[in-house]
Amino acid sequence: MPPPKDVVKIAIQMVGAIPQLIELQQTKPLASVLKDVCDAWSLPNAEHYALQYADGRQTYITESNRGEIKNGSILRLTTSPDQEAERLYNGIRSNNVDVKTDSLKKLASLSQDVTFAQEFINRNGLKLIFCIVEEGNNSGEILAHTLKAFMELMEHDFVSWETLSAAFIKKIVSYVNMNAMDASVQQLSLSILENMVPSSRLLFDLVKKEVTVDRLLTHLQVTNTQLQLKAMALLIALLLAATDSERRDMMEYLREKNIRQFIHKNIIHSPEPLGDEMAHYLYVLQSVSLNLYDRRMRTSMDPYSQEQRELLQSLRQAAFESESEAPTSNFSTERRRSLCAKEFRKLGFTNNSNPAEDLRRAPPGLLALDNMLYFSRHTPNAYSRFVLENSSREDKHECPFARSSIQLTLILCEILHIGEPCSETAQAFYPMFFGQDHFFEELFCICIQLVNKTWKEMRATQEDFDKVLQVVREQITRTLSLKPTSLELFKTRVNALNYSEILKLRQTERLHQEETLAVPVLELRERLKPELLELIRQQRLLRLCEGTLFRKISSRRRQDKLWYCRLSPNHKVLHYGDVEEGVKSPPIESLTEKIPVADMKALLIGKECPHTKEKSSGKQNKDVLELAFSIVYDVEEYCLNFIAPTRYEFCLWTDGLNVLLGKEMTSERMQTDLEVLLSMELKLRLLDMENISIPDAPPPVPKPPSNLNFCYDFSHAEQ
Repeated sequence: MPPPKDVVKIAIQMVGAIPQLIELQQTKPLASVLKDVCDAWSLPNAEHYALQYADGRQTYITESNRGEIKNGSILRLTTSPDQEAERLYNGIRSNNVDVKTDSLKKLASLSQDVTFAQEFINRNGLKLIFCIVEEGNNSGEILAHTLKAFMELMEHDFVSWETLSAAFIKKIVSYVNMNAMDASVQQLSLSILENMVPSSRLLFDLVKKEVTVDRLLTHLQVTNTQLQLKAMALLIALLLAATDSERRDMMEYLREKNIRQFIHKNIIHSPEPLGDEMAHYLYVLQSVSLNLYDRRMRTSMDPYSQEQRELLQSLRQAAFESESEAPTSNFSTERRRSLCAKEFRKLGFTNNSNPAEDLRRAPPGLLALDNMLYFSRHTPNAYSRFVLENSSREDKHECPFARSSIQLTLILCEILHIGEPCSETAQAFYPMFFGQDHFFEELFCICIQLVNKTWKEMRATQEDFDKVLQVVREQITRTLSLKPTSLELFKTRVNALNYSEILKLRQTERLHQEETLAVPVLELRERLKPELLELIRQQRLLRLCEGTLFRKISSRRRQDKLWYCRLSPNHKVLHYGDVEEGVKSPPIESLTEKIPVADMKALLIGKECPHTKEKSSGKQNKDVLELAFSIVYDVEEYCLNFIAPTRYEFCLWTDGLNVLLGKEMTSERMQTDLEVLLSMELKLRLLDMENISIPDAPPPVPKPPSNLNFCYDFSHAEQ
């Protein structure tokens, strides 16, 4: 007979005593349970004790979280949170340095627990921490433990960051600005400032004023990767919290300081592998930089603006100056206007009498004009060659420069996601972005010449304009997917991917699709599917056995605690637990928490997950939704919540968990893998039938022969 739902069998330990094995009744008050446990060990004053988990984060057991206790859990009888908070409070005030250091070290550890943190804060413990920092008499280990404890206590959101005193903030700032300061103290100080920045405008202004960009750049140049990471985190926090004009000024200053080249050389091409967090910060920096073009992209041209009209005229003059400048002074206004209209038509404007009308569409708005001007000024020979070469062609065969530039600018904005908010989890940045100051403009210069080249290769006419631009989009996206490390490499690769290569790729894809649609081939596919699906299932389970490092994303900051989850080799238990930064693959024995696969009830994804319902924070939540999944387990239907580091990991884990639950794999990655495996297997099976057309129906079976005399009679074999 199974035990009742409200009873769990647990072990309780105490130092120097034989452990107790008890059946914990969840309906019984915790105070009564503690009284019984203390009585069994003859301990007076049961109210001075508490239970906490013996492994993992050693969380205190309270009435609110006792429902999470599982069968087989090991608990420990320890000092109650209020008694421990009182003891550490007095220890921190001690004049004995060793006692003070040990108390602060224990405080930094225990402050992760919300119950203890509440008790310590209620005793005005934060004031004690403020005093240690503000007095400035301590350094090194004591200061590091103090700042670590402060970070953990603030993590629980009991106290607002806006309540911090000016003296405390100035001290934290001074640790960041000092040259001779312990690296661990500087890391913690940078983390504290990073958390302060988004909490209020006042704190943002204070941090921006006190911690200069130059100082952050100094920290970025150290060899200590953790200090480098925290400095980058604070820089990104400042950029995200700034107004548009402040962000523009900061990015301009960073450009002057050649931060892109530094990142390209010392971070992207560093001997140390690039971590997920740094990759995310580089993605955000790239996204923030590119979004500076958003305002120009969304601004239509004003036909009444004298400045903008002059820019258009300079574009015309750069192409036709030698032809038109000298004689126009002798022409009438009407003749001059007619000549300008003709030249604007040669430039590729649709509305040649009023070219400003072509730039009224936003996006790409004035950004298209900016790109054309940059191309004409920085590569004048290529610009003149493009325009004059097309001017000499027949009207229907000329590639319209202006119209192509406007459409290409729009394509580049879409590919590079200009104007879109930064993702909370994305890590996809282009290494070549950091190798070039005017990345977007230089990319345009390469791609507009690609348009002309592809136009000629396709022998296109005006009616083929959209087709040419579709091919160009494909050339750009295929090349960008290869992640070239420099614009020169991009230019080489995108030019090598000419129209004939695109046709070959398309034809290969089309032939592959056609050959797999023959009836016998479709039947063979269906026969191969079960075997290949089983192969994918095994691969998914092996990936779960290897495990993955997950990151808990809090509401206030991206970087947070790390935890690891992996499946046991016998596929019967999921092991998980918190790990330290830098640990890649912890042994299964170090993961103290576990869930038997037999207890798993369901898999939830996206909006169904409880942790995504709690975090409904709008535009950035969309990315988290795409990576979120939860396991519902046990009779009480608890949830273990995940946010996958990438979409790839999300697919592997959801597939693997569905296999464990005996359900079908549903991810898009499974479909891709199945298609790849089927394609390979089919090609191998059909290798002997190359250049032989496969009939839709099997050939007819011939009639049986009139006699079987041709069959060898084995009974007359030689003796």
